[in-house]
Amino acid sequence: MRFQRAAVLSLLVLGLLTAGMSFWLAREARWKQPLYCMQVQGQVWGTVPVPAGATPACPESQTVREEVRRGESRLEQYELRGWQPAPVLDALVAGGFSVVSRIPDDGIQEAAVLARGKERLTYVADRMGEDTLVSITTRGGR
Repeated sequence: MRFQRAAVLSLLVLGLLTAGMSFWLAREARWKQPLYCMQVQGQVWGTVPVPAGATPACPESQTVREEVRRGESRLEQYELRGWQPAPVLDALVAGGFSVVSRIPDDGIQEAAVLARGKERLTYVADRMGEDTLVSITTRGGR
């Protein structure tokens, strides 16, 4: 009886250790992935689906990766074919954000500050050759 109890207890402890290690490894694996900066895959800022034609991206910089990992900043990027500054911005507005201030599209860049409750985002769409790179950022953003 004693042996059975010890065996069951040992299996329980081993199971808990395995589950804890699996959880930790899964969480740490995010930081090795190309899309490490996306908190909710398939959604813009965790609110609405990524617009058609927008491809999620994250900077390759180790410095940025570490800032995001430490929670010092939050960042999402999207690449779009052609000059399309509006689709991702429109998605954020549909997700409940309002435009607080805006630098209008000048054919090279469009920028805006958005708010939802106490949350503030900076939205910048840059022309990259013929295409568009959208960056959404905030400081301290887990």
